[in-house]
Amino acid sequence: MKIVEQIKHPIAFEMDLFEQKFQLSMSSKVALLNRITHYIVNRKGKQMRPMFVFLVAKMVSNGEVNERTYRGASVIELIHTATLVHDDVVDDSNRRRGFFSVNALWKNKIAVLIGDFLLSKGLLLSIDNNDFDLLKIISIAVREMSEGELLQIEKARKLDITEDIYYEIIRQKTATLIAACCSLGAASVKPESLHVESMRKFGELIGMAFQIKDDLFDYGDAQIGKPTGIDIKEQKMTLPLIYVLNHASKKEKKWLINSIKNHNKDVKRVKEVIAFVKEKEGLEFAITKMKQFQNEALQILQDFPESDYKNSLELMVNYVIDRKK
Repeated sequence: MKIVEQIKHPIAFEMDLFEQKFQLSMSSKVALLNRITHYIVNRKGKQMRPMFVFLVAKMVSNGEVNERTYRGASVIELIHTATLVHDDVVDDSNRRRGFFSVNALWKNKIAVLIGDFLLSKGLLLSIDNNDFDLLKIISIAVREMSEGELLQIEKARKLDITEDIYYEIIRQKTATLIAACCSLGAASVKPESLHVESMRKFGELIGMAFQIKDDLFDYGDAQIGKPTGIDIKEQKMTLPLIYVLNHASKKEKKWLINSIKNHNKDVKRVKEVIAFVKEKEGLEFAITKMKQFQNEALQILQDFPESDYKNSLELMVNYVIDRKK
């Protein structure tokens, strides 16, 4: 059994029912809208976000979920999908998970409107059912994601990112959404319990580890996920690079910054930067940090009794670290 199937196994019924409810939550009277949302739904990824919602909900409530859990998972997916559609417009990206993006097929104007439509659907799904606590969790996540993106853009111009600023960027950009899924799962079944905050922290730690793993792919071989050096070409500051920059001599630092700012399209120079980061133990440092976040996340799970849901969440934490793409 594939690892993702194994993780999903205890919530297979909920995930099937969720798919039906999620499709209904997207429906519209406009035929074009339905055609595009149908296209989006049929090209879904691994569905990690709703899996977090259901696994956490069932772990903290001894196997119970309710309509709020389904709505919460739908709202997260609607709003996350909206941000992805908008991201593809911003990045002028024509592909998403190997398929054409919405903007590639229907142009930017329609893609932006689709994103707005999904966002409003998500908000209304919460408001119509008085799920204001869940809506607050999601709204904070969207605000933080936007702030994280803007902070990264601001810092990329000067390349003056410290380790602390890097953690703040990835906490907002990546970790906050996984934190919202876990927090929301707990809040859907145990509103106002201590689990809501502990599960938010759990999701945040996984998100941090997930992003550092992503950073490491940039220094791997081309066959594992994205091609080598993409982040350097895009002037994105990753943890191995930040560590090496902050521990380099003045001369080395000057060469590194010049390489990233002015020679980031030069294949030979990018390879030299990658070799330098590896030589100065940037990867080892990032791996140590990633495992630190992983262990802290696993530690939080120790407070819960043994269950299939807890086992799946442990598998999920380890999968984040061990995945090949």
